[in-house]
Amino acid sequence: MLYIIRHGKTDWNTEHRLQGRTDVPLNAEGLRMAREAAARYRQVHFDVCYCSPLIRAYKTAQILLEGRDVPIIRDDRLMEMGFGIYEGTANCYDIPGCPMKVFFKHPEDYKVPVEGGESMDELFGRTGEFLKEVVEPDLAAGKDVLIVGHGAMNSCITCQVKKRDVADFWADDIENCKLHTLIAD
Repeated sequence: MLYIIRHGKTDWNTEHRLQGRTDVPLNAEGLRMAREAAARYRQVHFDVCYCSPLIRAYKTAQILLEGRDVPIIRDDRLMEMGFGIYEGTANCYDIPGCPMKVFFKHPEDYKVPVEGGESMDELFGRTGEFLKEVVEPDLAAGKDVLIVGHGAMNSCITCQVKKRDVADFWADDIENCKLHTLIAD
């Protein structure tokens, strides 16, 4: 089986700031959410966990899997999408002409990344490579795989696994600390 979960909340989530690759830690609510998720999903079996190297995802994975004999392997291909010069920007939906609004409202039209940011093609490329090189062999070997990541990165993996069009990038509600089953037995 393949599972995916998003990290717990951070102060920037609460402030509606774009985090991207900025390494923002979990806040008190995020830590609580991770502990609650650990209890809620205690009976779900995982053989291996792959995780973004960003602290908010890695700490969530550590709390979620505390006391279990499940390796947590960090992989840069699971890092959140890079939002370049817009990282740290609050309420991008309210900024007239903000290109990040296009990304969130009409992802199929987000063709050119913002300065210092990442394109959809780059995001799909690195996560697709990860799925092919790491996840597919693990699933073929009968392993139960957990991916701990981020909103956009998790949405990208979900799109690829469910063979969705980019227009449906945000079709699943990737809430903080909610486990999603992407491939069942």
